[in-house]
Amino acid sequence: MRIVDLFSGAGGLTFGFYYNLINGEFVRNENCDIIFANEFDSAAAEAFRINFPDLNMVEKDIKHLKRAEILRLIGDEEVDLIIGGPPCQSYSTIGRRVYDDKAKLYNEYYRLLEIIRPRMFLFENVKGMLSMKDENGDKVIDVIENKFANIDGEFGYHIEYDVLDAVHYGVPQHRERVFIIGIRNDLNIEWEFPEGNGEIITLRQAISDFPVISSGEEITDYGETRPQNEYQRIMRGDTQVLTCHFLAVYGDKIQTIMNHVIPGEGRNYINKLVEDGILGEEYKLTSGYNNTYGRLYADQPCTTITNNMSTPSGLRCIHYDQNRALTPREGARIQSFPDWFQFRGNRRQIKTQIGNAVPPLLAMKLAEALQRILV
Repeated sequence: MRIVDLFSGAGGLTFGFYYNLINGEFVRNENCDIIFANEFDSAAAEAFRINFPDLNMVEKDIKHLKRAEILRLIGDEEVDLIIGGPPCQSYSTIGRRVYDDKAKLYNEYYRLLEIIRPRMFLFENVKGMLSMKDENGDKVIDVIENKFANIDGEFGYHIEYDVLDAVHYGVPQHRERVFIIGIRNDLNIEWEFPEGNGEIITLRQAISDFPVISSGEEITDYGETRPQNEYQRIMRGDTQVLTCHFLAVYGDKIQTIMNHVIPGEGRNYINKLVEDGILGEEYKLTSGYNNTYGRLYADQPCTTITNNMSTPSGLRCIHYDQNRALTPREGARIQSFPDWFQFRGNRRQIKTQIGNAVPPLLAMKLAEALQRILV
C-alpha cells in the first residue's frame, strides 16, 4: 500500500500505518510504504524524522510543494492512499470560529489530489468542521463533498464521513474527530468505518505508573514504579528513559486552587468556596469556561487532550489525585503514544505536537480497515 502523508505533524496518524500491534508490541507494518510525508512546522518535522528515520520528510509549506516535485517524489507507480488533514484549530469549537487561510488549506488538499490521484484518501479534522461555513455561508463539508466529486473534469471522489470517539478504539480519552474517506469514482469500493472494541480504559489505568511530580520539577526516569496493567506495559515497551515528564512552576494562587478542587469540579466549585468563606476573595475566578481549573476523574476516560493539557486555567486537566496539571508525557500516553516516542522543540511546541495528533491506536484501526481494501 503506497501512501502519501500530508500535514503529518509529529506522526500520530503516521504511526498507525507504520506499525502493527502484535502480542503487546509495536512491530513494523511491511504492507505500508509511506513514500513521503509533508510538514511545515520545523519542530514537528524534526520529531517525525527522529521517530521515522527511514521515511522521507519534506519540510515545507504545502503551498510550495509544486507539481514537478510531487511527481518526482511519488514515481511512476500508482499511489493507493493519501492520509492527513489540514490544521484543526480554525474549525475548532474550542478555538476561534473564523474562516482563515488555515481553514482554506483543504484547497491545497484538492490540488494534491488532482496531481497524485490516489485510489483513496483519509482526511481527519475536528468535529467543528461539520458546522463550519465558508465566506459565502456554505457549509465547508458540503463544499468539500461537491468540489472533490469532480476533479480536473476527468475523475473525482465520493466521500463518506463519520465522527469517531477515540475512547472506543483503545484510547483512554473521549476525543471526537470527523474522519472523511474519499474513494475514487472509477473504483468499486465499499467502505465501512471500523467498529470500536467496547473496552474502555480509564485515566488511572493509563497513567498511574508515572512517578509523582510537583510544581517546577522534571523527572527523567521511572524510579521504582512498574507498569500495573497491559495498557501501561504496551506504552512503556522497553524504554528506561522518561521524557517530557515536567511541570511549570505554579504560583501560589493556582497551587491553592488546585489543592482545593475535587474530581469533576472546576471554576464554579472554587467560586462556591469563595462565597462560603473557605477561600478568600482573591481566589474568585471570573474568566474561562465552567470546566477550567477542572480536576479529572480517575476511573473514567480522560477528557480531550489539547495543547493546554498542562495549563490549569485551560480546559479540565488537573490530575485526579495530585495537585497539578497533567505533564506532556502523560498527555502523550493518554493519546496512546508509547513512552519511547519522542517530541521536539520547546515546551509549547511539544504540547502542540501531542495535542494536535491523531491517537496512534485509533489510526491503527483505520489503517487495518484500509489495508483490507487496498492491499
